[in-house]
Amino acid sequence: MRRTDGEAMSNLVIVESPAKAKTIQKYLGTGYEVVASMGHVRDLPKSKLGVDVENGFTPQYLDMKGKEDVIKDLKKRAKKSDYVYLATDPDREGEAISWHLAQILDLDLNADNRVAFNEITKTGVQNGMANPHKIDLDLVNAQQARRILDRLVGYKLSPFLWKKVKRGLSAGRVQSVAVRLIVDREEEIKIFVPKEYWTIDAKFYTDDQKKIFQAKLYSVDGEKIELVNQEQTDRILDRLRTAVFQVKSIKKRVTKRQPSPPFITSTLQQEASKKLGFQSKRTMKAAQELYEGIDINGMGAVGLITYMRTDSLRISADAQTAAAEYIKNKYGEKYLPEKPRVFKSKKNAQDAHEAIRPSMPDVTPDSIKNSLTSDQYKLYKLIWERFIASQMANALLNTSSVEIEADHCIFKASGYSVKFDGFTVLYDEKSDAEEENQKMLPPLSEQDVLQLASLDGNQHFTQPPPRYSEASLIKALEENGIGRPSTYAPTITTILNRMYVEREGKQLHPTPLGDVTTQVMKEHFQRIVDPDFTAKMETELDQIEQGSGNWVNMLGEFYQDFAKALSDAEIAMEGKHMKIPDIPTDIVCELCGKPMVIKIGRYGKFLACTGYPDCNNTRKIVQETSGICPSCGNKIVLKKSKKGRSFYGCAGYPDCHFMTWNIPTEEKCPQCGCSLFQKGGKSGKLVCEKEGCGYERNLK
Repeated sequence: MRRTDGEAMSNLVIVESPAKAKTIQKYLGTGYEVVASMGHVRDLPKSKLGVDVENGFTPQYLDMKGKEDVIKDLKKRAKKSDYVYLATDPDREGEAISWHLAQILDLDLNADNRVAFNEITKTGVQNGMANPHKIDLDLVNAQQARRILDRLVGYKLSPFLWKKVKRGLSAGRVQSVAVRLIVDREEEIKIFVPKEYWTIDAKFYTDDQKKIFQAKLYSVDGEKIELVNQEQTDRILDRLRTAVFQVKSIKKRVTKRQPSPPFITSTLQQEASKKLGFQSKRTMKAAQELYEGIDINGMGAVGLITYMRTDSLRISADAQTAAAEYIKNKYGEKYLPEKPRVFKSKKNAQDAHEAIRPSMPDVTPDSIKNSLTSDQYKLYKLIWERFIASQMANALLNTSSVEIEADHCIFKASGYSVKFDGFTVLYDEKSDAEEENQKMLPPLSEQDVLQLASLDGNQHFTQPPPRYSEASLIKALEENGIGRPSTYAPTITTILNRMYVEREGKQLHPTPLGDVTTQVMKEHFQRIVDPDFTAKMETELDQIEQGSGNWVNMLGEFYQDFAKALSDAEIAMEGKHMKIPDIPTDIVCELCGKPMVIKIGRYGKFLACTGYPDCNNTRKIVQETSGICPSCGNKIVLKKSKKGRSFYGCAGYPDCHFMTWNIPTEEKCPQCGCSLFQKGGKSGKLVCEKEGCGYERNLK
């Protein structure tokens, strides 16, 4: 671009992160300068409420501490530029950052200076720059409303919880509902009463007697049977001891299996947890890096996926064409569906972005593996395979189901074989257990008499509902309409950091602090922790974003009820203080001999003597494992990094510095006798970490 006076035109493009700036600069070239704001530049003050509730909930925004140099530099660059483009992320949060930048830099809010990139590729950047628009104040107001809602709850409710539960507590609107879901599930588990039930399983030999297939009792004398005790089961078993088992009917058909749609934020986090063992925070970190751009050998900085905060399943025609071309060249035309697949988004989905997909479908994971970190590669591979598979033909299965009759009792069995693998040649969600339970039946004909291998009655008990994992909690939040794609990972991180919830393996448990706080919230602030009410507020925020809701009115209605609930709670709990129960242990205080309990402090759990205040002994909690240090022979203990990741280290630290990310096991190395460590999850390997040994064995 050139000015009318012949000088080169100067265009400033502002994004959030340096990585994103570097990638976009490559596509824009000369005439453009791309710089990063390093995230938000203004926010509500930390030291006070910062919202004038008496005058239309007017927020008081301040330049963020630590951003002085960044803001000064942006002002200087903007002043020298002929035009400033605001290219922050294409969502509410990004729109608000652009709005704040416009305020700070004194830009015209009516100017077409906002650009958005759904993908950071040459095409995506060029399309974004070719279609600048005004800052969308509806998106800004939706973000402001959410920020002020959370500020009102946090700054008004937290002091109340300090007085009534524990000093230093921090309340959150969406976080409180998430904790309630976990607390309620724990309560369901505690009160669950198992019910006994029985099944009768028959196993039959195949003709060559080399294999066995199984069938389950379905009905007796024409009625579906439910066995509730051993006596009832034994009567039927006695009846069947001398019965002839004969094939009554066989049904065969070809069924179709359709591929899953490409990822949205919630399903990406769930599948990354299930298949990769990633926590949601780890997933979103890697996804952000893939979106913003990575230096790829031979390609330079490039954004590898589309925007990762989305709940839309829409796919662009260009992406479908590119995927079809790859599938045709790699697998052949028979792996293409008759027409490109279109997946329907859920009713309340925001359709501003596409689904999460590779920005360049022809760039395979293995072709760029050497340019990616381990997490980036694993996540890109998951996203790439899921998207390509979503554009492939159905899998076709030969399914068969058989009814076997014996003395007016009907047993049923089913199985399948693959007729055409379709999309499953690349990607399949089925677990190993599901595959194991779906074996093909042997060749059978009606009236065949079967050779019984065994007939057993098996006792079972109903199981309580499972505790939430990160994946299942995200699914519950999504299904209940609580939060939006951008909030799932931060919500889980927050409730863990604030010690309302703790993670044991993959399961999420409420802490005593979470139990007590939720009890207070349910009793006095029922609407705040009501999933339906929270979902209704999310819908109202969506309406504000779409221009059909008034954010000030919404805040007014909420605050009127909230302020009354707060006042009523102050009166009801006057003079009361909730005690957080300590967790008893069998550990004895080495100073006075009294038992020690687990308490929760500012930095997590610790052991404290019950003899306090006469004895104020406290100790760190050390979680020993079954492993032995290969360097010095001490115990291996579980530790946490500064970022909260679990690792394993020698109990003899600092004398011994051995540490590993691999999980210690009870199994010993057959070569040197040291503990073996599990590396790479269930399908990984056992390795010996004794220096110079080198023993390893695949788990499967």
